[in-house]
Amino acid sequence: MSHEVVAALILQSQKILLGLRSSTRAFYPDVWDMFGGHVEPGETHEQTLVQELQEELGITPTHWTYLETLRLPLPANEDEPSNLLIAHLYLVTAWKGTPFNRQPEEHSVMHWFSLAEAIQLPLADPSYPALFARYLASE
Repeated sequence: MSHEVVAALILQSQKILLGLRSSTRAFYPDVWDMFGGHVEPGETHEQTLVQELQEELGITPTHWTYLETLRLPLPANEDEPSNLLIAHLYLVTAWKGTPFNRQPEEHSVMHWFSLAEAIQLPLADPSYPALFARYLASE
């Protein structure tokens, strides 16, 4: 079974905004990840992007660019032996509001990181350091 999500690579002044996923999360607990969420039936990817950033960070994105779609394996469990996460990645470089952690049950901490700092973190996926480097260099 696959899970379709939108993920936001939020960049400002050569820094990346990441959240530490709560230890109670079913998938990827206790690792740093981008903000975003599940695409609901009938929603476009852009609608999901805006809604999730409003819910999680209290910001409304005003400038974003679709980057790519990632296909990442999810850990298997008894109910779903083979899972796939399909993540539609967007670069977000402008927004209204000031980001703050509106859902501490989702992400226990949020922080801005330089590329050098971010690639040293325990990240949700091993592809993230190369991904961050590719898009941070182009900002």
